[in-house]
Amino acid sequence: MPFCSQCGNQVAPTDAYCGRCGAKQPPPGTYSATWESRPSAIESVNARTWSILCYVPWVGWIASVVVLASNRFRQERDLRFHAFQGLYLFVAWLIADQVLRPLFWGVPRFHLYQLIEAVLLAMSIFMMVKAAHNEPYPLPLFGELAERSVSGG
Repeated sequence: MPFCSQCGNQVAPTDAYCGRCGAKQPPPGTYSATWESRPSAIESVNARTWSILCYVPWVGWIASVVVLASNRFRQERDLRFHAFQGLYLFVAWLIADQVLRPLFWGVPRFHLYQLIEAVLLAMSIFMMVKAAHNEPYPLPLFGELAERSVSGG
């Protein structure tokens, strides 16, 4: 079975266009169905999906690191913005979990870390929606840091 020349989706030998991405396919008989002709996992996922993945709570940092380390996304300013901002959100959650939680462990009815974690979770969900709409929305503090990181300054 041949694969799409653009996204790697399986297509029928007679398909003129890919059912997933809509890319025009080469004429029948010119397909290469070998493993080497398929795009890598990084290449087969579009930029919008990577933007959303950068904000997935507790594991979005992995997508952020992949985006920032990949040569494919060096010129994608909005995607890199989402990756940096998602990474900074994760660091804030880590600080709340690893610093504030033990700091207030013995204080009854004072759960500041839970409030901060809830706010960070809400921010992550909000940003997943914004990323799904291709909107690089700068969050307070995190957005400024992400802008500086993308700019290199």
